[in-house]
Amino acid sequence: MNRSIVTLCAFLVVFALSRAQAQQIVPDSEIRKILVERIDGQRQSVGIVVGVIEPAGRRVIAYGALDKGDKRPLNGDTIFEIGSVTKVFTSLLLSDMVQHGEVTLTDPVAKFLPAGVKVPERGGRAITLEDLATHTSGLPRLPSNLAPKDPANPYADYTPEQLYQFLSTYQLTRDIGTQYEYSNLGGGLLGLALARRAGTDYESLVRSRICNPLVMTSTRIELSPALKARFATGHDASLNPVPAWDLPTLAGAGALRSTANDLLLFLEANLGYTKTPLAPAMAAMLKVRRPTGAPGMEIALGWHVANRDGNEIVWHNGGTGGFRSFVAFDPKSRAGIVVLSNAETTAGVDDIGMHLLDPKAPLQPPPTQHKELAVDPKLFDGYVGRYELAPTFILAVTREGDHLFVQATVQPKFEVFPESPKDYFLKVVDAQITFETDAAGRATALVLHQNGKDQRAKRIE
Repeated sequence: MNRSIVTLCAFLVVFALSRAQAQQIVPDSEIRKILVERIDGQRQSVGIVVGVIEPAGRRVIAYGALDKGDKRPLNGDTIFEIGSVTKVFTSLLLSDMVQHGEVTLTDPVAKFLPAGVKVPERGGRAITLEDLATHTSGLPRLPSNLAPKDPANPYADYTPEQLYQFLSTYQLTRDIGTQYEYSNLGGGLLGLALARRAGTDYESLVRSRICNPLVMTSTRIELSPALKARFATGHDASLNPVPAWDLPTLAGAGALRSTANDLLLFLEANLGYTKTPLAPAMAAMLKVRRPTGAPGMEIALGWHVANRDGNEIVWHNGGTGGFRSFVAFDPKSRAGIVVLSNAETTAGVDDIGMHLLDPKAPLQPPPTQHKELAVDPKLFDGYVGRYELAPTFILAVTREGDHLFVQATVQPKFEVFPESPKDYFLKVVDAQITFETDAAGRATALVLHQNGKDQRAKRIE
C-alpha cells in the first residue's frame, strides 16, 4: 500500500521471510528491549503494546505511556485506533454473510446501494464485493471530492451523498479485477454496502457478527466513558498530540478502535485455538487469492499474504493521524503477533511484528538524519505550485515568508527544510523532495523519496 506522507493505511511491504520460521517467539525481555529502543532511543512512539499468541500460550508486553506526561502504564486493555486493520473485519463480515447466503462474492456492489446511484462499470463488467475486498475494483485510493474542513480529522465530514456523487461520475481507468491498487474508498464502500444489506450501521454489524461471538468487548467505534478512560492519545511524527479520527461514511476502511487483548482473541480464532462459528468464514477468506504485483505477495479477502520458500505470513497493518497497528499470523507455526502504537511515525511497527514472527526479518534502522542548509528564500517562489503524484493525489507546495510547505491531498500541511537548493526534507516523517527545474529556476516536477521509492510528480499548476 503505497504510503503517502500521512495516511489512513499503512504501506504494502514485501517482507523477506526466512526459509525456516521460528517456532518460538522471543522472550518478553527481548521484546521489551526492542520497545525501549524504539521509544526512548529512536523516539518513534510514546507507547507500544505487543501481543503474542503461540502454542505455549498468550502474553502481552507493553512499554511507554498513554500520553506524554501521563504516568499510567499501557497494558493489553489500552485502546488504540487500528486504522486499516478494520478492513480485515470488513472482509470477515463479507465472508460470513456469504457463508449464510446473504450475499455472494460476485454480487455487484450496486445491488446494495440506493436506487439512482450509478457505480462505474467497464467493458460490461460491474464492480463486485470480491473486487472491493481484494483492492482490484479499479476505484482510486481516495475519492476526488474528499475535501475535509479539518485536515486533522480528514474523513469526519465526508457524507454518503458525496460518496454516491463521486461513484456516479467517476470513470474507471482500467479493467475491473485486473490490477491491485489499495483503496480506502473501496474498503469504506464495502463496509457501507454490507451494513445496508444487513439493515444496520457498520459498527452494529461488527459487534453482532464478530465482537459478540469472540467476546471482544473493547473493539468499538463509539467509545463509552469507561472505554474512553482506556483510550490512548494519538501523536504525530513529532510526538505532538493529535485528535482522534472519525470515519462515519467510510467506517469499513479504518474506523475501529481495539486493544491487544481483543486482537489476540481475534488471532486465536483465526489460528484455531478457540472454536467459533466464524471459523468457516475465516478459512474462506484465505482461499481467495489475487496478485498484488509485488513479488511474493498476494491479497486474500482483506488479508495480505506474504510467501517465500513455502512459508506464509498473513497480515494487515494500519495507520491514522496518531496511531500505527500491525496484526499477523503464521498458519504453520500457529503463532500470531499484535503491535499497537500511539504515534504515526516513520518507523511504525510493521517491522517489529514481522521480526517477532521471523527473526531473520530485520528491524528498521533509525531514520536518516538530515542537516538543514541556509538557502535564499527567493528560490521558493519557483517551487510553489501543485504537483500530481496520481489523479487523486496532489502535492501542493506553498510559501509562507521564509518557509516552504508541502501538503498532500487530505493531509495536514508540513514544512520542508532545505539540505541543498533543490533538495528538501520533512522532519515529521522520513521523506525527502527533490525539485526538477528549468533554466529559469522554475520547478517542472518534483520527486518524492519515501519508503525506498522515488515517485515523480509533474507540475500541473
